[in-house]
Amino acid sequence: MVRTYSSDGIKIKIKNFELLETVSGKNKCLQDFFSDKATVIMFICNHCPYVKHINTELVRLANDYLHKGVSFLAINSNDIEKYPEDSPENMQKISHQLSYPFPYFFDEKQEVAKYYGAKCTPEFFIFNGVGYLCYHGQLDDSRPGNGISVTGYDIRKVLEGLLKGIEIFPTAKHSYGCNIKWKT
Repeated sequence: MVRTYSSDGIKIKIKNFELLETVSGKNKCLQDFFSDKATVIMFICNHCPYVKHINTELVRLANDYLHKGVSFLAINSNDIEKYPEDSPENMQKISHQLSYPFPYFFDEKQEVAKYYGAKCTPEFFIFNGVGYLCYHGQLDDSRPGNGISVTGYDIRKVLEGLLKGIEIFPTAKHSYGCNIKWKT
């Protein structure tokens, strides 16, 4: 289920959590990375072929918008006992290998994924400058093997509107990928 509102009809608001930021190896508050223009929260992981398919575009996308005041935060909420490739140590390696220009957080308790209702990797949540959700869904229509170029179209469209001061009404577009690996 893709949602822009909670079950009681209230708009979803960006929320602070304290998580392990894997590159620094320190716990950090997410709110320290929120932007007053737009904040993109990405649920990703290391092992998912759908994430691997878009990794180059994630770096390009962030590099295109960071200097415009947009912030990007990547979060991995997977159970690392079942998927050790997604461990914080491996997250740090991937972040360095791919030159992620954004922090990569580990959601060990899976509380962030549950708060936002994230279901898969990759899955994106874009919040406006005052912290309300305006987009929830996919990066673009590209999938491994479908022949569509990875462009970040859906995310770029929302970010361009926000940066131009256009009011973005909450929009959802289903994301496809690997299910978040929930702890049992």
